[in-house]
Amino acid sequence: MKYLNIRDENIVPVVNELNQLLSDYQIYYQKLRNFHWNITGENFFTLHEKFESMYIDSRSKIDEIAERILTLQYHPISSYKKYLEVSSIEEESPYKSDKDMVEILLKDHRILLLQMNKVIKKSSEAKDEGTIDIISGYISDLEKTSWMLNAWSKHTKESYKENFILS
Repeated sequence: MKYLNIRDENIVPVVNELNQLLSDYQIYYQKLRNFHWNITGENFFTLHEKFESMYIDSRSKIDEIAERILTLQYHPISSYKKYLEVSSIEEESPYKSDKDMVEILLKDHRILLLQMNKVIKKSSEAKDEGTIDIISGYISDLEKTSWMLNAWSKHTKESYKENFILS
């Protein structure tokens, strides 16, 4: 059944970028579980809870990405072996400090945001508004989480830029 108004040759680059994002998210998700299980120290309660909410959110996004690929009438990558081959995000040791864990996740966020922008670019070229809509929401969610993690990692006396932009 042909229910999409997008030509196959235009959708293949979108599916490729979505499968890359799916692979990145799968490894990121497992890293969040790793950090959630293995966090120790004075920030245990705060980060244990935060990492859990982040992996629950990631799990939902993983499912949506895979279902979007299926909606586009292709198969999503579905093996960890392939995820590890494809992902730009790497596995991580559980033996990290709380500050290191947050810094590692912020680096992963940069990778995920870069990949999401690639998905948006290919989706725009294909006129795939459904994918653009999904991924645009993910971008704003991840930017907010990144801001919060970055704020957590700052020293209390650090502040934001003081320049004001007036129109």
